[in-house]
Amino acid sequence: MTHELLVLTISALSIGFFHTLFGPDHYLPFVVISKARNWTAGKTAWVTFLCGVGHVGSSVFIGLGGIALGLAVSKLEFIESIRGNLAAWLLIGFGLAYMIWGLRKAYRDKPHTHFHVHGTESEHTHVHTHHHDHLHVHEPEKAKSLTPWILFTIFVFGPCEPLIPLLMYPAASGSFVGLVWIVLVFSTVTILTMLTSVLLLRSGLVLLPMKKIERYAHAIAGATILVCGLSIQLLGL
Repeated sequence: MTHELLVLTISALSIGFFHTLFGPDHYLPFVVISKARNWTAGKTAWVTFLCGVGHVGSSVFIGLGGIALGLAVSKLEFIESIRGNLAAWLLIGFGLAYMIWGLRKAYRDKPHTHFHVHGTESEHTHVHTHHHDHLHVHEPEKAKSLTPWILFTIFVFGPCEPLIPLLMYPAASGSFVGLVWIVLVFSTVTILTMLTSVLLLRSGLVLLPMKKIERYAHAIAGATILVCGLSIQLLGL
């Protein structure tokens, strides 16, 4: 390994890790959706992995195309900035829509008390939610949820901003083998950081006493995703 490739490898490791860790949109959407929809750890990891592959893979595809066509890096940065804005707006739109749906669902699931009289002596009350009981009849429909595919689409549009200008183009000036190596290092670190962050935060969230706000889980998930989108659009995170 040449000195230049070693420097690029260390850069790929550090950039992949910190770029993912400092971008809450890389993991918070999966954590809150997993909690709201009661996904297993396995399903959460699988959805996160697929979205990570789509996230990194789209930038790799554009970078390789730009290198093959001899395009200036500035042109690819412009394309990536457009994709970044689009992904942010998709997150904002999805988060807002999901939050509104979650608030509506929480309102319809509001517990209420029924008072019953049986004959002249037997009386009792019970608390329940009509809408929540009705939803159990349609439990198999949850398996057909579009939420994982919506997340995947958003992450495919979301670019890895530092990958092309800071890693791929410098690596391509050396050799094709070096380019492939740098792409693999960056991709692996990014996806592993996403998976680790999601699973650790999910484990911590499970331990929190959230029984009283459980019916607001979907609304909270939508609000969190909305904030992630706004943080990208307004703060450039």
